[in-house]
Amino acid sequence: MDFHEKDAHRHSSDEHDPAPLPLVRLNHVSFQCESVEASVGFYQRVLGFELVKRPASLDFRGAWLHKYGMGIHLLQRGSDSSAPAAAAARPPAINPKGNHISFQCTDMALMKARLGDMGLEFVAARVRDGETVVEQLFFHDPDGNVIEVCDCEKLPVIPLADAGAAGLPNLLLPVETNVHG
Repeated sequence: MDFHEKDAHRHSSDEHDPAPLPLVRLNHVSFQCESVEASVGFYQRVLGFELVKRPASLDFRGAWLHKYGMGIHLLQRGSDSSAPAAAAARPPAINPKGNHISFQCTDMALMKARLGDMGLEFVAARVRDGETVVEQLFFHDPDGNVIEVCDCEKLPVIPLADAGAAGLPNLLLPVETNVHG
């Protein structure tokens, strides 16, 4: 059976697939930090996160923050927390097309003003889809991770049942079964 036959077979059996995965939402993201303290301050001050208790069994330096129904777990980079921190290198240019986490925002003008008042460098962008315009702000955390704040919920989420009909290449990959690593 070649790739296309496997793909066609997979689609034809979709109606017999087991129940959907029992996933609910994104729980947390995790970032390694040069300074947990500096990163905690950033996420509290800039994005309003609150410090929460970590399990006592975690035997490494870090901090957990929570807000908006999700967590950010900060982990001290390096195994020797008494070692001096490496000289902070200037993060690369803010890249809206690179890896990032995004937060939905209800007042983009207020957020833009707040970032400006804090002296944070940011990139403002717009996404247009017909009459819909989505505002985006991208900036770095203290460790160079890119954060986006947007009003992305203006765009409807429309599932693509057929990528080919949308002018996209076949993005549905065959599912391998009985794979042993």
